[in-house]
Amino acid sequence: MKEVFRETELGMKGAVDHFHDELKHLRTGRASLTMLDGITVDYYGTPAPLNQLANLSVPDASLIVAAPFDPTQIAAIERSIRASDLGLNPSNDGKVIRIPVPALTEERRKEFAKKAHDLAEAARNGVRQARREGNEALKKKEKDKEISQDEEHRGLDEVQKLHDHYIGEINKSLEHKEAQIMEV
Repeated sequence: MKEVFRETELGMKGAVDHFHDELKHLRTGRASLTMLDGITVDYYGTPAPLNQLANLSVPDASLIVAAPFDPTQIAAIERSIRASDLGLNPSNDGKVIRIPVPALTEERRKEFAKKAHDLAEAARNGVRQARREGNEALKKKEKDKEISQDEEHRGLDEVQKLHDHYIGEINKSLEHKEAQIMEV
């Protein structure tokens, strides 16, 4: 039974961790290096993450500065940032790329909040799926007479407690992110 609990918890934790990673990419109106994590640049025919091609910094809350290691890649880096769906418009002075992070409009804030809700629902579905698999494994063990009915019921209760814990964690993270997004 401990094996079933461990696998169930790993599945649930994986869904929550993925949710947290996805939330990092959502804009909150402040400049953050994690906003640029998903951007890849065509570096001599090979896609490479932006953070491997430039030194990134955040000098203030509304600006990100990218200093490319290879100055010939400035145009490719700018193109990749513009092509991303972040709504950023970079400019360069030949040495560094300045990426101003505009304040979010009320409409964009609501869009990002809606996207956060969609991500949370996907994470909840992942947790529910892990619960379903755990419950099925326990029922199979009881059917195969590996555990008693009482152990099965205790196991189902334990899986439900894990489910409730991780769903609560998702809801708490969603509330926090939504507050960040809607903050002016």
